[in-house]
Amino acid sequence: MNSNNNQNSDHHSAKKSGPRHFLSLMDLSKEELQKLLLRATALRAIHRSGELYQPLTGKTLGMIFSKSSTRTRVSFEAGMAQLGGSALFLSPNDTQLGRGEPLADSARVLSRMVSALMVRNDSQADLEELAAHSSVPVINALTERFHPCQLLADMQCYREQRGDIAGRKVAFIGDGNNVCNSYINAARLLEFNLHIATPAGFEPPADLVEAAGNWVTLTNDAREAVTDADLVVTDVWASMGQEAETEGRHKAMRPYQVNEALMALAKTNALFMHCLPAHRGEEVTAGVIDGPQSVVWDEAENRLHAQKALLELLLVG
Repeated sequence: MNSNNNQNSDHHSAKKSGPRHFLSLMDLSKEELQKLLLRATALRAIHRSGELYQPLTGKTLGMIFSKSSTRTRVSFEAGMAQLGGSALFLSPNDTQLGRGEPLADSARVLSRMVSALMVRNDSQADLEELAAHSSVPVINALTERFHPCQLLADMQCYREQRGDIAGRKVAFIGDGNNVCNSYINAARLLEFNLHIATPAGFEPPADLVEAAGNWVTLTNDAREAVTDADLVVTDVWASMGQEAETEGRHKAMRPYQVNEALMALAKTNALFMHCLPAHRGEEVTAGVIDGPQSVVWDEAENRLHAQKALLELLLVG
């Protein structure tokens, strides 16, 4: 097994001076990730108890969105409010970001006015450029390459439902997309066995798979990937920006639908996760996502608490 978890081109800022960024999961060590997951559970308990816990009083999160969002926007805004801070929604339509202002200039200006920046866009390279010129922490809230905040929620959910994920078998079925890429990083850090089943031509980036070593197995056979799995994960067949490819993607992905027959190959206590929004009848059947093995609603709520733990780590320490 490959236990060399942190030597990777996507491990950006943990050892650099200046603000602490969260551009991929590899910006955390294994120990930091495990502590963050436990802290997320604790923060949820604090919130549900009604206790007022506001370590981010006076702090402001600037939220830059170039892609639409439900869970990401609401979870970050609500999270900042619950921790005593505030959040500002910034879209390219309403700011100079949409009128060609250089990213470096935007980063320099915004980071003098807010405590942290959260970015949801189409480009990991743009995110990294923004972070390079920001004097405050920058958080990746989704790019075309990674979706690390989703993995915080997913890994928190698995820990709460089934305990330590180390050594477990996880099956990711469908498109080798940004969520899949972050599952690869999670497998490296938390040492679980990730089996990715995709149609030919839809595999995740080779450099990420190679860096993960023996923690990741690629296949074109969904049944092989799911057999005896402890966790089964899927995502939409066509992400935002891929609408023009919908017909071709659906044709390629139909054999990769997570349905009752496929789930039956997993362990009897296996969990099902999906980052949402879901298209019932496409990547997953209603019987699976609304069935007893699905934990998608707990998973979605955990975006709120996992991101609060992340904000606390980056802004309080």
